[in-house]
Amino acid sequence: MDAESLYFKNACNSCHGMYGEGMGSAPRLQGQKEEVLLKRLKDLQHGKTRSAFGSVMISFAQALDENQTLQMAKYLSTLKTKEEEERYEIPYNRAGDGGS
Repeated sequence: MDAESLYFKNACNSCHGMYGEGMGSAPRLQGQKEEVLLKRLKDLQHGKTRSAFGSVMISFAQALDENQTLQMAKYLSTLKTKEEEERYEIPYNRAGDGGS
């Protein structure tokens, strides 16, 4: 399985965003160097994290084999927001949708 498929299969996008832009307490992955991402993934695999929120990432990182870890670091280093795509498909409506 390639790294992009792993990213979505493991629901990384639910916290880090579709393009690794980061959301809430999940850090931005976009724009990080491959070496930095690889070091962070390896630290997580050894149970090292810099925040309480990072502890959830330990099990995700430990589930990756050596090849997947290298592929993931490489893939994450290439993430960019695609400006030509519409990021939010639902247009704003002052009347609301009644669901929230």
